[in-house]
Parts: sequence; structure tokens; C-alpha cells
Amino acid sequence: MAIDRRREAAGGGPGRQPPPAEENGSLPPGDAAASAPLGGRAGPSGGGGEIQPLPAPHPAAGGQHPGCSSAAAAAPSLLLLDYDGSVLPFLGGLGGGYQKTLVLLTWIPALFIGFSQFSDSFLLDQPNFWCRGAGKGAELAGVTATGRWDSGDVANWTSPPTTPFSTASWGAAGNLSNSSGADGGDTPPLPSPPDKGDNASNCDCHAWDYGIRTGLVQNVVSKWDLVCDNAWKVHIAKFSLLVGLIFGYLITGCIADWVGRRPVLLFSIIFILIFGLTVALSVNVTMFSTLRFFEGFCLAGIILTLYALRIELCPPGKRFMITMVASFVAMAGQFLMPGLAALCRDWQVLQALIICPFLLMLLYWSIFPESLRWLMATQQFESAKKLILHFTQKNCMNPESDIKGVMPELEKELSRRPKKVCIVKVVGTRNLWKNIVVLCVNSLTGYGIHHCFARSMMGHEVKVPLLENFYADYYTVASIALASCLAMCVVVRFLGRRGGLLLFMILTALASLLQLGLLNLIGKYSQHPDSGMSDSVKDKFSITFSIVGMFASHAVGSLSVFFCAEITPTVIRCGGLGLVLASAGFGMLTAPIIDLHNQKGYFLHHIIFACCTLICIICILLLPESRNQSLPENISNGEHYTRQPLLPHKKGEQPLLLTNAELKDYSGLHDAATAGDGLPENATANGMKSM
Repeated sequence: MAIDRRREAAGGGPGRQPPPAEENGSLPPGDAAASAPLGGRAGPSGGGGEIQPLPAPHPAAGGQHPGCSSAAAAAPSLLLLDYDGSVLPFLGGLGGGYQKTLVLLTWIPALFIGFSQFSDSFLLDQPNFWCRGAGKGAELAGVTATGRWDSGDVANWTSPPTTPFSTASWGAAGNLSNSSGADGGDTPPLPSPPDKGDNASNCDCHAWDYGIRTGLVQNVVSKWDLVCDNAWKVHIAKFSLLVGLIFGYLITGCIADWVGRRPVLLFSIIFILIFGLTVALSVNVTMFSTLRFFEGFCLAGIILTLYALRIELCPPGKRFMITMVASFVAMAGQFLMPGLAALCRDWQVLQALIICPFLLMLLYWSIFPESLRWLMATQQFESAKKLILHFTQKNCMNPESDIKGVMPELEKELSRRPKKVCIVKVVGTRNLWKNIVVLCVNSLTGYGIHHCFARSMMGHEVKVPLLENFYADYYTVASIALASCLAMCVVVRFLGRRGGLLLFMILTALASLLQLGLLNLIGKYSQHPDSGMSDSVKDKFSITFSIVGMFASHAVGSLSVFFCAEITPTVIRCGGLGLVLASAGFGMLTAPIIDLHNQKGYFLHHIIFACCTLICIICILLLPESRNQSLPENISNGEHYTRQPLLPHKKGEQPLLLTNAELKDYSGLHDAATAGDGLPENATANGMKSM
């Protein structure tokens, strides 16, 4: 019969024993591949990190694979896998005093991280400079060489402002002449420097005097005379920290998923102390840049592990609030940084003062535990049991208050082997990899286009006296970031993660397109004497669109990182976070790259990111909504985070797609076919075969 032949081909016919199970409870490679199309259904266990096929029939006692026990073949208890629904309530949620202490310990280092992230704005700021011995009169007359030009007020010798995120050294005097407005669009014309011959002769000075704007008496540029022909080394020094962060996010994220969050955090603290303090002792700019790379690498490990630990400590309703508090603490470090620089006066003292607070984090070795959620997700139940008892002791809880029976279930699973997963496993998933890629592109676009808006607002073409001061530049950008985070708190509360991300991305796209298109149109009409428009109108529109763009793009980048932390399963959360944070680093890296090329290609840079915003608007609709949802613990849970409608269904409206609970289970078709031996020859599992 057709049904018998089909059953024998599938391995269920008489005379053939079912295939033996592997040691981890999955099918052998050949059988797994054959059975995957028949009904691949995500199993409850995340041990192997893959979407498991339908379980194989249990073999007879005599046919069992050697060394394979029934306890190892069965999935762990669903009660233990439901961390937010069973384990966290048993520990008291965030109401326990010990949990509150741990959350506080993740907030405090955010202040030190804020100092380190914005230190480049002070250590590597390009100061005004002139030949030593030329005198102030020669400087005012414009005879001496200077790396900064201001056509509006030569007497004050104020440089064109740059943003704290920009590495814009508007070039030494010899490099300014290489810039042109050939890129078109809103690319600003640079001020006209002295002619080429004068620059070449002025850069022949053997000693320089500097006017540093950041409150320091000496910084890296003035210490090693990184001006004129050596000005490019400033950009390389700024590359080093960002490139170190990118590599750190990628590598420490994978390691944290394999060995745990706590070891990566503690080793990152130790090495950032070593490399960070050694930076202050650098003898040349090459040593400085190299050590800054390793400092950024270790800083990435601290940022990433603290972010993951913070998320994994919190219940669903508190995750966003706890994360935003950490962001505000980091911004406090950004706001306090100018005062710290004015207090230190020397870049070496400032660097040491930024790094020394990390000494306090050495105490985390004894007071900060491993992530309990990660231990449970990777089935390290022996360590998880000890940590749960530690939590109950710290919170003065009675273990007998375990209503759901977490501890008895945990006792049954103590013999299990740990099952750890690498981020590479996400390649074999159906939905999870798409979600992570979408968030990576969002993060790259948000942080990349932020520099375009910042440069448009702080650029030389915007003749606003307030923005010609370093501190005005710095605090303007910081204030926009603060306002963006405050708006995120309100928008995400009402629209959710996906709705908020979509709204901010639409604002970013509108600001970018209007700045690229409308300003060019205004510029054309302003050339007509009867139009009534002037350059000041264009400047005001440019400032407005730039502020809106910086406001929205900052929210896009921050919300993309948080969104990824929620939808990525616990077993690979640090790896997923590392990918999104590294994408953000690539976006920020475009700023020094453009500045290194003396602003050439800036207009194309803005065009590309503006197009990316339009693509991101479409892709955001494919993301799931994670508000008030439990964190996925394994890859199978992460696969179930599928797209929901952006707007809730109306009452009585039938959704177009069935939910997982409404899907029918066809796994019993073969069993039903066994009882149907009396069926006609043309019968099939789904009905009668047409003749």
C-alpha cells in the first residue's frame, strides 16, 4: 500500500528499528535532515541552540545508544525555562533588597563609562596654533600659520566648531586648500586660507604656541605637535578608541555567552586599569594610539556585560526604566567632563583620573554574582541552585515559600550537562537572524547619520555666534541627547518598542530629506533679488532640521540596542548585543573617516544614510513587539518572537494569521495511517488520490 511504503521510507515500517538518539538527545545528521521538512517544530529546550526537529521515537531498552540516559534525552522542565514566570517571582522580582543592590551596582559604573566615552573631545581637540616667537601682533595680522580659520572674527581667532563626536580637525593650514565644494548639495564652502606658498613657509616652524579651548593647559596635540604634516595622526588616534570598541563588542560578546558575564566583566576591569593608566605614560603618539585601542577593547567588555546583566536582572515591566536610568547616569558623566578637564589642567592627569574610578569595580569580584538567568538558560543547574540559595539568604526569604516548586524541579535536573551556544548558531534560524540584522542596520544608520546632522549644525556655514564656542558646541549636543532620552521614555511607554523606533526613524528620514532637498531649493531662490529670502533663512532651516535629526537619530541608535537586548535569547544575548553595538561603532567611525579626507565625500555620505533611513522604516515593521514580554531564554523561544500587527485588533475582528496556539498539530498522521490498512490503494494521508 502507498501508506505502508511511505511509512517504511520514513523509518516507521516493520522490520526496522527507530534510529538511536545521540548523546544530546537529537537525531543523527542524516535522519535529522530528512525529518526537518516533515514538521520542524521548535522544541522547548535551547540546549543545542537550534530549532529542533520532531523528537524521535524512544528506542527500546536494548537498542539505546550507549551512554545515553533518558534524563539527558528529555527536555528540561518547562518551569525552569520560564524564568520570568517562575524563578524571578520566587526570588521576589525586583522587590528583593539584594536585586536592588545589584541594579545599583550596574548604574554606578555608567558614570565612569561616560567619562571614558567622551574623553576624546578633550584629549584630542585640535587647538589654535601659531609659530612660537611670531608674537600676538603677527597672529592677529594673519601672518602666522594656524590650523583654524574664522572669517567672521579674526581678532578672537576662534576655530570652526566641531561636535564632541566629530574628529574634525579642519586641517592644518597646508591642508585647507585641498578642500573644495565639488561634492555639491549642502556641502559648505570652507573659509579661504592664505595661498599655498604662505602655508608651506609657515608650516616650516620648528616650535609652536597653542591656544587650547577645552580647559587644559596641554593635550595630546600640543604635546607632540600634531599639526600641519602630522595632523593626520590625530584622526588615527581617534580611530583607535572606536576600532577597539568595535572589536571588543564582537569578541567579548561571544566570550560572555560561553564563559559567563561575570568573568568577562572582571577581566575587562583589570585590563582597562592596566592599559588606561599606561596611556597616561605614553612617550609618543604611536604608543598612545595603540594603548587607546586596547583601552577601547576593555571598555567594550564592561559596557556590554553591564548592559546584559542589567537587562537579565529585571522583570518585564522594569527593563526599559532601569536601562534609561543607566543612560542618564552616563550623560551625567558627559556633562561633568568639562569641569573635570578644567580641574586637571593636564591631559595625563585627566586620563589617570578617568581610569582610576574603575579601581572601585575590583570589589565586584566578591559582591557581584553571575547572571542567574544565564545559568538557568545554559542548564548549569548546580551553580544556579547555589545562587538561588544565596539570593534567598540575602533577601531573608524562606525557601518554603516556593509555591510553584522551583527548587524540587531544580533538584531533579542537577545531573544535566551545561549546554552553551555561540552567536554563530543564529545563522540557522528563520526569524531571529532577520531581527538582529534589521537592528544592526538601524543602529548603523542612527549613529552614522547623527554626525551628518551634527556637522550641519556646527559647521562653518552656520554663522551663529553662540555655536562658535567649544563649550556651547559640547553642551548643545549633550542637551539634545538628554532631550532625546526623555522623549524616548514617553514615546516607548505609549507606542512600545517597535512603534517608538518607527516614529523616531520617520523623523530622522524627514529631517534628512528636507535638509538635503529643501535647503538646496531655498538656496536657489535666495539668489534672486526679488525672492525675499536670504542666507540667514537657509541657516535657520539648517539648524532646525539638524536639531530634529540629531534628536531623532540618537533615539534610533539607543532604542535599537535596547530592542536587541530584549529579543535576543539569553544564551546568545551578549553576542547579539555585540553585533548591534559594533554596528553602532561603525556608524560613529564614519565621522573621523570623513574628517580624515578633509570633508570630501560628505554629501554622498549624507545621501547614503538618508536612503538607509527609508529602508529601515520598511524593515522595522518586520520586528516583533517585546513590551511586557518575557525575555526569550533559548533560540527556540527567540524564534517564537514573530511579527505582530502594529495596531491592536478591533474587538470581534478575525486576525489574518493564526497564532501558535491555534496551529493544528499534524504529528499524528503516521500513527493514524497505521490503523488504516484497509483503505483503498489510492488513499493518502490527506484524502483520496486523484486518478
